[in-house]
Amino acid sequence: MSNPYFDEYENLEVHELMLKDRPRQQAYCNAILANKDKFKDKVVLDVGAGTGILSAFCAKAGARLVYAVEASNVATKIALDLIQDNGLTSIVKVIHSRVEDFVLPVSSEKVDIIVSEWMGFYLLHEGMLGSVLQARDKFLKEGGLMFPTECTIFVAPCSVPSLFDYWQNIDGIKMDSFATKLRAQKSSRPEITQLDPKNLLHEGVVLHWMNLLDVDMAELEEIRFKDVVAAQRSGNHQGFCIWFEVLFPGDDAVTLSTSPLAPETHWKQCVVVLPEDSCETLEEKAPIAFEISMLRNSSDMRKYNLEVELLDPNIEEHPVPCSCHMTKCILTEAHLKTMNAS
Repeated sequence: MSNPYFDEYENLEVHELMLKDRPRQQAYCNAILANKDKFKDKVVLDVGAGTGILSAFCAKAGARLVYAVEASNVATKIALDLIQDNGLTSIVKVIHSRVEDFVLPVSSEKVDIIVSEWMGFYLLHEGMLGSVLQARDKFLKEGGLMFPTECTIFVAPCSVPSLFDYWQNIDGIKMDSFATKLRAQKSSRPEITQLDPKNLLHEGVVLHWMNLLDVDMAELEEIRFKDVVAAQRSGNHQGFCIWFEVLFPGDDAVTLSTSPLAPETHWKQCVVVLPEDSCETLEEKAPIAFEISMLRNSSDMRKYNLEVELLDPNIEEHPVPCSCHMTKCILTEAHLKTMNAS
């Protein structure tokens, strides 16, 4: 049975986690307040407003009117208090509603800007992009802005020492059998973790890019990506690390990154752990061929099924140029250098 007290307590903890995520907070704050010229006297829609802090930023940036739309009853109460505490009730209108059911009070009016923190794990999983795109199609003026506006998903081969090396010696005791069972369990679903940058075997390649001003939700039913990359350092290939970046409009081009190389966020990274019999030790410049598929879950549009398949680098077509140590790529790279020098 649900306990309202504990449900509210858990909800508050979720908001606390996000509000203490400094990279997240600073990116939105900087992107909005550094673009006061874009917000001045504008009408803004905050989709999934949560505590209302992004709506407050928009009001501080000079917005004439902000609709803070939030489906959660608890979050709506928090947002109402926050807006009142900051003396912004004349600008920010907190509305308890799903954005899909929301109707603009003035039917002929549309909004100039849509702001939302909708991103989920590896950008799409358990995110609310569908709601944001529906709001865009219904409410955004032609030439309007989206905060953020561009999104990129990256992938890189990696080591996962926390699931491998750690268990080789626990206070002088080998735990190989336990570790094998643990890895088998972990390889059946992605691991959300903060990866040490030194465990990346490659800087990462772009798996998917989209512009929120024109992307269609149907385009995101299935994302497939295939590539061959050359290991940029030697190490144990034990998985693939996936992260995302979002870019905000404006001259300062504020970026929020969840890369292992960036300050840690609550999203961390998504690591797909390889089955133990697929792991291998690689030398620098060794080719890694793989295919990743993201398929929307048929029973829940906010969830994705993520699969990674290792391919044979001897068969797959390599990018040109390719810096791997296979003979054909070495010859191609040398030929291109000769052509560029002539």
